[in-house]
Amino acid sequence: MTAVVTGLGVAAPTGLDVTEYWSATLEGRSGIGRVTRFDPQSYPAQLAGEISGFVAADHLPGRLLPQTDRMTQLALVTADRAFVDAEVVPAELPDYAAGVITASSSGGFEFGQNELRALWSKGSEYVSAYQSFAWFYAVNSGQISIRNGLRGPSSVVVSDQAGGLDAVAQARRQIRKGTPIILTGAIDASICPWGWVAQWAGGGLSTVKDPSRAYLPFDEDASGYVPGEGGALLVLESLAHAKQRGARVYGEIAGHASTVDPRPGTGEPGLRRAIEIALADAGIAPADVDVVFADAAGTAEADRIEADALAAVFGPRAVPVTAPKTTTGRLYSGGAPLDLATAFLAIRDQIIPPTIGTTLSDDYSIDLVTDSRSALLHNALVIARGAGGFNSVMVVRGPSRELN
Repeated sequence: MTAVVTGLGVAAPTGLDVTEYWSATLEGRSGIGRVTRFDPQSYPAQLAGEISGFVAADHLPGRLLPQTDRMTQLALVTADRAFVDAEVVPAELPDYAAGVITASSSGGFEFGQNELRALWSKGSEYVSAYQSFAWFYAVNSGQISIRNGLRGPSSVVVSDQAGGLDAVAQARRQIRKGTPIILTGAIDASICPWGWVAQWAGGGLSTVKDPSRAYLPFDEDASGYVPGEGGALLVLESLAHAKQRGARVYGEIAGHASTVDPRPGTGEPGLRRAIEIALADAGIAPADVDVVFADAAGTAEADRIEADALAAVFGPRAVPVTAPKTTTGRLYSGGAPLDLATAFLAIRDQIIPPTIGTTLSDDYSIDLVTDSRSALLHNALVIARGAGGFNSVMVVRGPSRELN
């Protein structure tokens, strides 16, 4: 059964709706700057892709605000916008006709930090009862399902930055099992001291203070990545259901694969294999891929592994490669779903968005797109990798006569 995307919701440092985000992405406008949500002076890494201008009280009922982390507030509003874009009214759906499957890499860290501060400074009687779930990895799935009455299959996937694609793949499985609609993707937000320490401990954060030079994947001066907040949620639907209600279709989730790298020093990284399996699942050859949205880790070793895998599968410089996340930072589990949304927009408008800031190193045999490039686009490949060796690869296909 074919799974198609009929709605997009975006929350990014460069835009809180699809139109704003897409315009900024094509123009290469950066949302990376010095952290403002806390004073980062005492930390080695001080830059982030922050979402500005978001006031949860403008979008959500007051009763939800003390119950939810910023991450969940962003997710609830993004879910609302995805349903509006798909012209789906959840309250009008039959029971069990829709579910929600999201990913998370950290949960509601800011909420948890605030409650721990209350515990330490005031005592246990000042800790909110909502702490029991507001921090949890599955809270976005739970709160979205409650708010929208989505009683179908629901779950959360945790595989670090690869999780967003794995969640969409799980949603596709549920569509194939007969659920008509699944809301899927991920929103992450962990720009608070507690979350910052955890991210720093994971390694890989850039300590460069200049926002234009801090996150430079595939560049000789690459020194790590800049974290960010946000992501995307997609309305995934069976093709039959989408046709029945006359829905506009962005395209199809055509193929997916996940692998895990072996223990260091014991074998080859699993990224190339994941790409090959995803292509086979989509029923296409490497020559059929028109653009690759790279994981773009921003460290020499990780970038080399990715570039080598792409050259091995597609041939040196044989397919355009882009990393628009250089405008937002890496959004953890939210980054890959945002790349999926970007891929569908790129296919819609037949243009590849740029990788900003980077000057491609001669060490990498890839065709890196550094300025927006018009192109004939039908199939796109999206790559996401997470700490611990997670690899996830997804092939998306634009709308065809069959899909409309």
